[in-house]
Amino acid sequence: MAQITLRVLDGADRGRCFEGVDTPITVGREEGNTIQLNDERISRFHIKIQEDNSKVVLTDLESTNGTKVNGEDIQLRILRFGDMIMLGRSVLLFGTRDQIALRLAKLRNDDLNEKTLEPSEAEQVREAGALDFELNWRDDEDLHSTLHALEPPEIPGNLSPGQAAQLAELLEYFQIRLRHLLSAAGSAQDVDQESGAMRIEAPQWQNLLDMQSRLAEYIRTIGEPD
Repeated sequence: MAQITLRVLDGADRGRCFEGVDTPITVGREEGNTIQLNDERISRFHIKIQEDNSKVVLTDLESTNGTKVNGEDIQLRILRFGDMIMLGRSVLLFGTRDQIALRLAKLRNDDLNEKTLEPSEAEQVREAGALDFELNWRDDEDLHSTLHALEPPEIPGNLSPGQAAQLAELLEYFQIRLRHLLSAAGSAQDVDQESGAMRIEAPQWQNLLDMQSRLAEYIRTIGEPD
């Protein structure tokens, strides 16, 4: 039985995080699902995610509007950390930040293991800030040592209702701009002339996804304070 994490990037439930959920799970709009989403374009029971032979497998449950993973229509798909799952108007990101970070580390070094890493680098991959480290990793050692220490800012506390509304509006503006940026990716450069497909490096793509995820979480935290 695998434990998985799904973060909602877009849709009515954006900013929600379902962390460490035991498989198998179902996702849909009705009660009785492990994860219930507020989206009228999602089927009553839309997808199932389960573990099989040490793989996490997503199955579309014959949904009305279908399911996409990384923009491709699917019926059955093995999930990998950093994959985007699109159902209805909702977009889910599969994996924790640390899991995505480790995948990025392996992409840049197929033979990655702690013996081949410098001690400081191995420590960064293990720590909670690993994704920030990977997103800001550079070949240049000076940039490496400077950028891997970056940390995300905290949300200001003790805001008045007016201040909270202003901050939420500001963050929503950037969230919408990122949505447009993601949907328009490939219009300017790095487009395959034969297929028209956009090609960008995995760290840059995950950087965009993580910024959108963080902004969505901030908006929800401000809108639903404890």
